[in-house]
Amino acid sequence: MSRPPSFAPPPGARAYALPTARGEFAVVDAPPAAGVAARGVALLLPGFTGSKEDFNPLHEALATRGYRTVAVDGRGQYESGGPEHDESAYAQEELARDVLAQAEALGDGRVHLLGHSLGGVIARAAVLLDHAPFVSLTLMASGPAAISTGQQQRVKLLRDALAVMSMAEVWEAIQAMETPEETDTGANGASAPGGDPGAGLDAGLVGRADLRRRWLGNKPAQLIATGRQLCTEPDRVAELAVLPLPFHVVSGARDDTWPVPLLDDMALRLAARRTVVPGAEHSPNTDRPDTTAHALADFWDTVGAAPE
Repeated sequence: MSRPPSFAPPPGARAYALPTARGEFAVVDAPPAAGVAARGVALLLPGFTGSKEDFNPLHEALATRGYRTVAVDGRGQYESGGPEHDESAYAQEELARDVLAQAEALGDGRVHLLGHSLGGVIARAAVLLDHAPFVSLTLMASGPAAISTGQQQRVKLLRDALAVMSMAEVWEAIQAMETPEETDTGANGASAPGGDPGAGLDAGLVGRADLRRRWLGNKPAQLIATGRQLCTEPDRVAELAVLPLPFHVVSGARDDTWPVPLLDDMALRLAARRTVVPGAEHSPNTDRPDTTAHALADFWDTVGAAPE
């Protein structure tokens, strides 16, 4: 998961509960910078075990380019409500319909949709239900089908642990299994892969009270249901490719959740713009935020801002 440097909203942004036809969702909403002409709005969906704060490093740079950016906690994710144990509430179609409701609630006409990792899988499902609310779709570190075998094994370990342990107990187990090497974030902010239940998705957690608070905010049923989706997701690229939307595939230079060559191939199949962010891994949004924000804004500028 992404590890934002701060959970505080960046300057100019505010955190609040966005009311929609499908309930309230916690968001961080950043308007265009003062004196900059508005060019559009983007809805940002975080990944597995992540949250809206994963996009905090992007908001200011995108605001200077004229974009209102709204990052959201999905149902049962961190500060958005959801049932503790009813996995059916987190079926992919339910989460996709939540995204359509969020887009409608923003009230800015059509929006640019971006999903990171699991968020990309859910974003894809949303546009396949109804692409009309969206100007474009960006898939960030999110691939064509199920995650890699190694990550599937880690997600299974996590799901098995959640079946018999509390969220707090699982957190403590992850802490105990991390080694110093796994918590060394290095120059680019990306943790070394490890063998614990969350490594690759959750590595680099030791000593972060804010990350523990976020972990405890997640609903177990949401993690179990979405973890299963990540491990069983079929390839739906052909369905996506026929939609009249411009696509953007963004990744770091290395990714062990969906290997970069797989993302390259998906971009070709979608006739998508392709951006590889140097020095970044599975979370370009936090590993290299300035470069990532620049690439996003360049793409959105090209495909056009949301109409009035």
